[in-house]
Amino acid sequence: MTNFAYVNQAQRVVFGAGSMSKLGAEAGALGLDRVLVLCTPGQHALAELVRSAIGSERIAGIFDRATMHVPIEVARAACELAKSCAADGVVAIGGGSTIGLGKAIALELNLPTLAIPTTYAGSEMTTIYGLTEGGIKRTGTDPRVMPRTVLYDPDLTLDLPVNISITSALNALAHGAEGLYGENRSPVTNLMAEAGIAALARAIPILRRHGDGICDIDEMRTARSDALYGAWLCGSVLGKVSMALHHKLCHTLGGSFNLSHADVHSVILPHALAYNEIAAPEAMDKIAHALGTKSAPRGMYDLALSNGAPTALRDIGMRESDLPLACELVMSNQYPNPRRLEIKAIGYLLRNAFEGNPPQA
Repeated sequence: MTNFAYVNQAQRVVFGAGSMSKLGAEAGALGLDRVLVLCTPGQHALAELVRSAIGSERIAGIFDRATMHVPIEVARAACELAKSCAADGVVAIGGGSTIGLGKAIALELNLPTLAIPTTYAGSEMTTIYGLTEGGIKRTGTDPRVMPRTVLYDPDLTLDLPVNISITSALNALAHGAEGLYGENRSPVTNLMAEAGIAALARAIPILRRHGDGICDIDEMRTARSDALYGAWLCGSVLGKVSMALHHKLCHTLGGSFNLSHADVHSVILPHALAYNEIAAPEAMDKIAHALGTKSAPRGMYDLALSNGAPTALRDIGMRESDLPLACELVMSNQYPNPRRLEIKAIGYLLRNAFEGNPPQA
């Protein structure tokens, strides 16, 4: 047995259909009487679900401006509202943008957060936060930002649009895949990653078939539960293992060029795996096995392509003229990765990803 260290964060997870009904009790267990509810501009219905579950008298305010990549000005406005309404905690309901905003508030004001994810991004399971200022996304880690309690209710994902569901699930897959070659991985995180990848890979085609109207409601509910379960496992890996090239590329491309976070993951993951394939063969074998394919990079590419997810940076808003700057930003500092970062090879990776070509080492 390989020697390893495994850090377990103090966090409560409640999983299962109908878990939203437990929100009031879970908020009470945290001692929350005046919560600030966070959502995006188009998710007022989710904020009202929180109101119904927790009671209007315990809602100090609603901030509905959560934005992708957490712009610093949005975070500041949310913190000001939290202070002005004397909130004693935060309920963040939605995807990575909303939960990321909750982390920014926790970082600044040290308020406890209760997260209710409705996508598969996985941010709720980590101490990682990100803020974007002046077109540059900066990330850090701080134990204060991890939500104290997470409610996973698959029923809240039933109406998530199929295209968003699939790219969000691929985002979650990326956490598990990179976790299998992260420098501080362990046998525990490896098991979580493999199980999470398998659950997500099993769910994605069913979600696609549901979008095409060719799967029944029971099959779809099972797939939604599998996807959320896989997202929890892979998000937990993200919170315990140092991520590498793939996540660096995604933070750079998303934060600096305002590209959709989940779409970038969908495009980049096969190419990042191909870049690292020769340096991390054992991890690639585990990924391929979990996917049920012979090749991890090609299997991930085919999973995205066959289920309607984007596979080219140019199709999600990246400009060809920005490729040199993207390469420069990625190369600006070295960080742990199985294969050393080389400017020519990174440029080749970005070019292939821009064109939507199949992944090549």
